[in-house]
Amino acid sequence: MKRWFQNFSYKMQRFMIGRYGFDELSRMLNLVSLGLLVLSLFVPFIYFPALFLMIWGIYRTYSKKIEKRRKEREIYLRMTGKIKGWFVRQKNIFRDRKTHRYYKCTGCQTYLRVPKGKGKILVTCPKCGTKMTKTT
Repeated sequence: MKRWFQNFSYKMQRFMIGRYGFDELSRMLNLVSLGLLVLSLFVPFIYFPALFLMIWGIYRTYSKKIEKRRKEREIYLRMTGKIKGWFVRQKNIFRDRKTHRYYKCTGCQTYLRVPKGKGKILVTCPKCGTKMTKTT
């Protein structure tokens, strides 16, 4: 039995040569489709979108069009990066709420962290060089 699993593993590795494989977008598509399939037990019209997402995720995994899959993944990461960045920023603002204040640069929209309790200070953005007077 152990030999059979080794042979199967080797054959799968050979099969996947030149194919894109499993990435974050495929994982998200499969998880969402699984959730929709469970939900389709109660709401029947959700079954076909769930099936479509699952087929799309599997197609991406076994696709040989690597450059197209990379572009799709990059778009997905760019979209989710903004959302993840917002949550990370909110976590940091909450963590530093007693010691620091966060301000948005008027020039480049970058968030700046300044210490609390210093009164009026001149804040210079390290990215674009914009100077702002802020109260901490």
